[in-house]
Amino acid sequence: MTAARFVRLGGVAHHVVVDGSGPVCVLAAGLGMSWFDWDPVVRLLAPHRTVVRFDRPGHGLSEPAAAPPTAAGEGDRIAGLLDALGLPGPATVVGHSIAGFHAEAFARRHPSRTAGLVLLDSSVEEVERRPRASRTAPALARALGTLLCAAGIPAALGPAARRLAVRRDPAPPALVRRVYRTSRVLRGTLDENAHYGAVAAGLLALRERAPLPPGLPVTVLAAPDGSARWERRQRALARRLGARYEAAEPSGHLVMLDRPELVAGAVLEQR
Repeated sequence: MTAARFVRLGGVAHHVVVDGSGPVCVLAAGLGMSWFDWDPVVRLLAPHRTVVRFDRPGHGLSEPAAAPPTAAGEGDRIAGLLDALGLPGPATVVGHSIAGFHAEAFARRHPSRTAGLVLLDSSVEEVERRPRASRTAPALARALGTLLCAAGIPAALGPAARRLAVRRDPAPPALVRRVYRTSRVLRGTLDENAHYGAVAAGLLALRERAPLPPGLPVTVLAAPDGSARWERRQRALARRLGARYEAAEPSGHLVMLDRPELVAGAVLEQR
């Protein structure tokens, strides 16, 4: 049975969908993605897991963010969400793209509540980016968001931009229009992208002081898609985390849509 609801965390209403029963698995989507992008994976996991998926602030149907994102804050958001749902854990967390940072931050800040990690074509940053760029990017993003929204760009082009970004998009057109015609989602995506460097730096700092739980099962499921450099970086991430590495081939960046069986398999083999 699917249960959708809104959970208030830090004064912000978060859209949450829970399916299935059994051990808990949290699905955290990448930049600009929505809860329904996990549908193909949920169909495979729900018979075996309690599957929690949610929209971060400014994404999907969730309200705009009350504060800028941080690595620690995003890790704590997952913990707070599980608390609000009465699911104390432990949980396996799947983090796609930038949410790979969030999943790892959850494991480092809440080790006793972490059953496993699956980093799905995760963002990778080996060194901290220049702090000056991190300070100016949010202001530029806000100005750009204001300009685009004033021009009516989200309503006019939001769904079309989504269709261009997602190959063979399986999402129902009505849901795409409901989400991507809004100025909230455009602003939320721009804002989160602008804070990418700061979130990456926060995770690098966490790695120095908060180790992963000993023996934690971690899988790096990457989509090299012909890029030797990206594959090297993903393999290096796996080595750094003591993780199992698997290549999703053939697949693009949106592995949950291109190869949902690989994503579900990576979760289910972590017992």
